[in-house]
This record gives sequence, C-alpha cells and structure tokens, in this order.
Amino acid sequence: MATSNDIKNGTVIKEAGQLWSVLEFQHVKPGKGGAFVRTKQKNVVSGKIIDKTYNAGTKIETATVDRRDFQYLYQDGADFVFMDMSDYDQITVPAVVVGDAHKFMLENQQVQIGLHEGEPLYLELPASVVLEVTYTEPGLQGDRSTGGTKPATVETGAEIQVPLFLEAGTKVKIDTRTGDYLGRVND
Repeated sequence: MATSNDIKNGTVIKEAGQLWSVLEFQHVKPGKGGAFVRTKQKNVVSGKIIDKTYNAGTKIETATVDRRDFQYLYQDGADFVFMDMSDYDQITVPAVVVGDAHKFMLENQQVQIGLHEGEPLYLELPASVVLEVTYTEPGLQGDRSTGGTKPATVETGAEIQVPLFLEAGTKVKIDTRTGDYLGRVND
C-alpha cells in the first residue's frame, strides 16, 4: 500500500477494480485546511480521462503494469498472437484489447503491450507506420498535392484518405493514432 504522497506521473492506481494511470499530478497546500493531491488519470483499458483529488496521506493501492516489446505474428480467428521479444513466449491477445490497432499491423511488426499480472491490458503501436497502397482510383491529369483527397486501401485492409495524385503501389507513412496520411515514402 502506498499513500497519495507517493503519486507520480505514470503511477498506476487500482481503484474499484479498474486501473488508472496518472497523467498529471499536483501537490496543493492551501492557506487553510489540509494538503491534497490533484490528479488527472486515464483508465488503462478504456482510455477515459478523469480528474481526481486525494487528501494528503490517503492510502491508495498501486498496481504494476509491465510494458514489454512484442512482435506481431498472426491473427487466429478473432484473436491476435504476439511473441515476447525477451523470452520468445507467445501470447494470445483478444481483439477487444487490440482495438483499431489491427488496421495498421503487419506481420513481424514491433508493438508494446502493457501487462498486469500476465493479462494484456492495452497495445501501443509505433507513432507511424509505412504501408503500401494496394488500391485507389487512378489520378487524373492536373491533380496536384494541394488538391483534395480520395480514399485508398493499404496492405492491411485499412482505408485512409490520400492526396489525389497518389497511385496504387506507392508506400505511404500513416499516423497510427489518427489514421491520417503523413506523406510518401521513397525506397
């Protein structure tokens, strides 16, 4: 057991059966009354962000979330199989935990998975990935980089918006958090 005085950025607090990661904290000592700790916390599983205040010295239960590097191997039905890069053990992660990240995952790609007591909680992709456009409508004469956008399908099956001049077979850089096109990649 820890106290509210031990709260730091990145601390994971177990409260009401859920895990909350501290994004920001501030120790406050007002002129009158007792000191307290004001925090901004993010639910480790759902991503919901809340503000929570603790009185100084309040007992809190902390949890250990182990972030490790994994390699994506393959999809097995609705689940995804990953290999731990440190000991080569394989784990199966449910589609609910992977979420929309599967749209930008290629086989053998490195990801980080947060584990609590051996259970996968969340998956983090690199900030951007390079994927090949497999299908898009052909560009027309006069389409320039400052024009509009058109839908394109990348090799993972995800559909993104790309500039009008791009053609199938082009490698593009994509922001994994938003799914936005970041630019072309020349080999």
